Amino acid sequence: MDAGPGRQENTKYKLADSVKKCMKTTPVDRITVKDIVEGCGLTRQTFYRNFRDKYDLINWYFDKLVQQSLGQMETGSTVRESLARKFGFILEEKAFFREAFRSDDHSSLKEHDFELILQFYNNLIARKTSRPLDEELQFQLEMYCRGSVYMTVKWVLGGMKDTPAQMSDKLVDAMPPKLADVFRALGLL
Repeated sequence: MDAGPGRQENTKYKLADSVKKCMKTTPVDRITVKDIVEGCGLTRQTFYRNFRDKYDLINWYFDKLVQQSLGQMETGSTVRESLARKFGFILEEKAFFREAFRSDDHSSLKEHDFELILQFYNNLIARKTSRPLDEELQFQLEMYCRGSVYMTVKWVLGGMKDTPAQMSDKLVDAMPPKLADVFRALGLL
């Protein structure tokens, strides 16, 4: 019998819960697939049917946590509101993010967060304007997204002293002016 989408999703969440438990005692880079599957009673085969590696699992879980916050932007929420929601999700799962953001692997959450947010903003702008950003604005967007991820990691690893709203305000206020003008014109700021 083939596992249906709901069952497969439940399996992925079991694996995510297990990796979160592992992260409480072991740095991400030292966690093995064996540790993850033993923690939830599943097999390595089941793990690899669902994920390429532990980073793929961590990135999938991150996507699930932030999908809603970014998705809200398409329905009229602003960048500020969406970022505050994203930081709220991160705060709720702070143990997970503290460990996930410590890894510098090429498949790490830091790199995944950058790629995810850059693609999201590019797609959103292209849908609203029917054209991609020019070269200068694309450069600014990439730089802004890189800086945003860096500051998010710094916030998480530094003890999350600012509230999600304060972090959101800081990131929106740091947006390059020409890029902010585009976002404002599209009703996103």
